[in-house]
Amino acid sequence: MAKINYLAVAVAGVLYWILGAVWYGLFSERFVALMRWTPEDLARVQAQGSAKELALAFATSMLTAYVLAHFVRSAGARTGLDGALTGLGVFAGFVLTTNLATVIFEGRPAGLYLINMGYNLVALLLMGVLLAVWRRQEARVPAYQT
Repeated sequence: MAKINYLAVAVAGVLYWILGAVWYGLFSERFVALMRWTPEDLARVQAQGSAKELALAFATSMLTAYVLAHFVRSAGARTGLDGALTGLGVFAGFVLTTNLATVIFEGRPAGLYLINMGYNLVALLLMGVLLAVWRRQEARVPAYQT
């Protein structure tokens, strides 16, 4: 049975978390507008701080990386393309589809969905690549070890 390389998983999780900060920083104005936050709402959110939310986002990033490593292992992905395709499959089959309900049933703006899904797509592609190609120096095998 193949083992998971926990260092690769940790790096992938941190990558996912940091990408979130960069992504939502790039799209912050559009995100705030789509959330329909007033300047007062935004000030209240900023005043409350975000330590709890950031910690939860970090934990979910780590869990996502860990689960994706299992998908990469199960797919036998050993190249960057294989890893990206595995990430794409996870994205299309689980993330894109299940989150569409927030647009359909909760009436959330489609633009908000696109910002969120863009982040998840890029993150899962990058993590898939990293987890497929990460090699332990002594073993030269992927992020999962046989």
